[in-house]
Amino acid sequence: MAATLSEQETELGASDKEVIEELKNAYEAMKEQLDLVIVGQEEVIEQLLVAVFCRSHALLVGVPGLAKTLLVSTLSEVLDLSFKRIQFTPDLMPADITGTEVLEEDMSTGKRIFKFVKGPVFANMLLADEINRTPPKTQAALLEAMQEHHVTIGDETFPLPDPFFVLATQNPIEQEGTYPLPEAQLDRFMFNIRVNYPTASEEESIIKRVTGTYKAKIEKQLDAKAVTRLQEVVRRVPVADHVVSYAAQIARASRPKEPDAPDFVKEMVAWGAGPRAGIYLILAAKARAILKGRYHATTEDVREVAHPVLRHRVLTTFNAEAAGVTSDEIVTMLVDQFKPSSTLEV
Repeated sequence: MAATLSEQETELGASDKEVIEELKNAYEAMKEQLDLVIVGQEEVIEQLLVAVFCRSHALLVGVPGLAKTLLVSTLSEVLDLSFKRIQFTPDLMPADITGTEVLEEDMSTGKRIFKFVKGPVFANMLLADEINRTPPKTQAALLEAMQEHHVTIGDETFPLPDPFFVLATQNPIEQEGTYPLPEAQLDRFMFNIRVNYPTASEEESIIKRVTGTYKAKIEKQLDAKAVTRLQEVVRRVPVADHVVSYAAQIARASRPKEPDAPDFVKEMVAWGAGPRAGIYLILAAKARAILKGRYHATTEDVREVAHPVLRHRVLTTFNAEAAGVTSDEIVTMLVDQFKPSSTLEV
């Protein structure tokens, strides 16, 4: 039985379908360009592009040396976006991110005036390298920028460039001298992307490429205007009611106090995912669908994006930690527990 579309969703127009076809082709071209620099990491690249086309932010977690910084900077070249990198350190101040007012003298009048000097946050793509190495006061400087896409200095508000993304990295090994991100700030990242070690063959390719004379020449595939246009199309992708219900069901089942939560959630989860989880599950499913060249999102898309959306929103209990159960494993159990009904089109 075919599921009906939500009343708030409409069929895509012919122009939208042309844009989706354009995005699919651009996606394949972008992957080819990124492959010139980055070996492997196909899943990471896909999740990163999904976050970009959802107008959202992403957190990349992986050990040093996995080309997280190189991936983000190369992506900015492929998309032809302005790019800034901030190396977060314990002595970094909020003004080092947002900018500050400086006192200048007008040479013609002799008067002194304050002039705002923009910080590195004024870029299309901001790489917050090792974001957990700076104190909460400085981490909080990104909150307004990430949520509101503007910066307030004194009584003035300065809009950020459009599009604007924060792509942050974290090292999961070294925790001494770090400041874990507050849950409120973690929740503003659409994805928590795990960057894993390369395979044996990929590692050999990396060694040969880096120790030789190879030098990649990157060609841009999109620009800021095109990215903004594609972000608007993502919002218009139709989603059937049962797909929305499925996303909400998974998000709500992660909360231990919900009556319908599975027993393993009540036992091993301290806090579950909030409403943003369901929103991001559907948004990410829409973006993934059109990257694959489809005109509607399915429950399979929701299942594929469940881990990066939920892993940083599901907090485990002490008992779970003692037993070595991770949030990733709990998300896997949730996805296995709640499978789409076979009577509905996925």
